[in-house]
Amino acid sequence: MKIAMVGTGYVGLVTGACFAEFGFTVTCIDKDIQKIENLKKNIIPIYEPGLESLVSQTARLSHLSFTTDLEEGMKDAAAVFIAVGTPTLPGGERADLTYVLQAARETAEQIRNYTVIVTKSTVPVGTSKKVTEEILKTRPDLTLGVDFDVASNPEFLREGSAINDFMRPDRVVIGTNSKKAEMVLKKLYRPLYLIETPIVSTSIETAELIKYAANAFLATKIAFINEIANICEQVNADVQEVSKAVGLDGRIGKKFLHAGPGYGGSCFPKDTLALIQTAQDLGTPTTIVEAVAKSNKERKIRMAEKVAKALGASLNEPNALKDKKIAILGLTFKPNTDDMRDAPSLDILPLLQNAGATLQVYDPVGMEESRKFFNNLTYCKNTQEACQDVEAIVILTEWNEFRGLDFYGLKKIVKTPLLIDFRNIYKAPEIAASGFDMISIGRPFAKALEGAEELVA
Repeated sequence: MKIAMVGTGYVGLVTGACFAEFGFTVTCIDKDIQKIENLKKNIIPIYEPGLESLVSQTARLSHLSFTTDLEEGMKDAAAVFIAVGTPTLPGGERADLTYVLQAARETAEQIRNYTVIVTKSTVPVGTSKKVTEEILKTRPDLTLGVDFDVASNPEFLREGSAINDFMRPDRVVIGTNSKKAEMVLKKLYRPLYLIETPIVSTSIETAELIKYAANAFLATKIAFINEIANICEQVNADVQEVSKAVGLDGRIGKKFLHAGPGYGGSCFPKDTLALIQTAQDLGTPTTIVEAVAKSNKERKIRMAEKVAKALGASLNEPNALKDKKIAILGLTFKPNTDDMRDAPSLDILPLLQNAGATLQVYDPVGMEESRKFFNNLTYCKNTQEACQDVEAIVILTEWNEFRGLDFYGLKKIVKTPLLIDFRNIYKAPEIAASGFDMISIGRPFAKALEGAEELVA
């Protein structure tokens, strides 16, 4: 079976390469000539573990190819996946469907035989209906159910583990009102039957809503535990122990109960706001999700204030952090990706800079992407350089590289031995023993042990 993938962004490229790994013939299509030329040379535009080798291997076997020619890419394709961007419109609430509907019109022009048009992009409820309307407007000669059908097949890929998520998913959702289209998609996902992956077949509208509902619920868990962490800090409790005990309840589960600086990335912020707007348009406001979005926005400000307070200042004071040099470890919204979209750093760092702080930053992968957002940071080549002569070390992203830092060595190069661990990577005893004070999320302040160097010696 042949598949066409319209769009070679994160979702389109990962999905196309994984279908190619299943043995299908996949053509990835994009208007960006340079991107396509690079992909033909196995130059991958995003950082995702394992993707480069997967693209190389499937292309070498002629299972995966790239083109800018939509007609060529769609020729004989049984299914065409629309995996283009759905950025947020000005105002930050509604999803921009411009590229999705444009793709629908352009694919309509190339339909020659029965084709299933699949929306893979995350889109609001009702988008597939609009896609159908655009196809019929573009090609009045086509008949729904005879020449084409439309389906929704939402993605559930986590950046940093996307290939595994595709190959071993919790579930596959197929939304369509056509049994014929359903059978085409089930054939595409047949390799997953061997590992008994649940295939959830629903109406199109239900499938579209499932993705938003899932992301909104996960965002709610994050916002919830962050607010519990705030309480823990006031009563000297430990949020990690609270999370562990709460997560052992089978009705709740332990995932996404990790306190931190707030959620970010390409999905949670955008999808929660889009769901809120959709609900408001329908006259059914989602007060819980609205509170989650508000809480997460305030979370970033709280984190910046936490840094200022640790340095004996307040963000409400002009130039409160003037002459303060701070090391920032991690810029991306999570490890194993170079994605900076809605990363906590985008809110926290400007607040610190506006207060006069000098920021020395290091991220194993994300610094090039960061330069698109910041041009006034001191970019460093490693952790040691970032921590030179600083008054605080702030961990913003839990890269593995930051999980085994040599604090005894760092103590010799910092101005003030203070660790602000926004990911709760470290335990109080080990940090205190190394001679550092530690401030973390939802846990008691850890004071450096006096004579720590002698204890180590």
